[in-house]
Amino acid sequence: MGRPPAKHLDRILADWAFEPGQPQARRVVGADGRELLQLRVDMGVLQLETVGRPDSERPHGFPTYYDYLVSAAFEEGDRFVLNDDRCLQIDREFYQFYHRRICWLALREYGRAAQDAEHTLRLMDFSSANAPVEEWAWMHEQYRPFVMFHRIQATALAELESSNPEAAVQAIDLGLEQLAAVLDEKEFDEDGDEGDDDAFVEKLREMRGSIAEHYELKPSLADQLAQAIAAEQYERAAEIRDRMSRASRKS
Repeated sequence: MGRPPAKHLDRILADWAFEPGQPQARRVVGADGRELLQLRVDMGVLQLETVGRPDSERPHGFPTYYDYLVSAAFEEGDRFVLNDDRCLQIDREFYQFYHRRICWLALREYGRAAQDAEHTLRLMDFSSANAPVEEWAWMHEQYRPFVMFHRIQATALAELESSNPEAAVQAIDLGLEQLAAVLDEKEFDEDGDEGDDDAFVEKLREMRGSIAEHYELKPSLADQLAQAIAAEQYERAAEIRDRMSRASRKS
């Protein structure tokens, strides 16, 4: 009798050393020729699908568990609740999409990273709105600024890859507004330490400044308005407001 096929990962782990603090992802091809992602983690490797759910499952026949929940909420109406099993499945989907988002960012697939971040935010909106208890909702909500940061960053970088620096700056400006609104409502710890949240804002502002400087972009009307007000140039500020109003009506 021949030896049974090896089930260990010795060769894979030996050929791909783990580096703490450094996301390590790669593309591979499955037995049927489909594209897959692999993420190196401490003591192992995660393998993820590139389309649909990262684990390839179709919960109740739907592409993702979020899609199933939306359908279930519509069908069940007032009877709809997030029971323990549904909460567990939501936790799983958050975890899976986080790992794939990290893969896309490491591989500089920014458009796909932004899509996965958007999925996570939609799932977060739904689960928080229907959470059985606030503590469970907060387990996910505490990471909303982090996910938003990834989405804003990835969207801007995707625009840069498309040679559209103006759109990249606009994506950051819009993202900063949305992030500020979330941070205003966010409950911080007892010490009031905003920690990483401030770092996200600072990194996005630095990114915006670097893009504007590198591509020699003119200040936006909003920036010009802020500068005019800061310099107490109120007539100029009024003119800029008129221009912004006209531009808004045209759009």
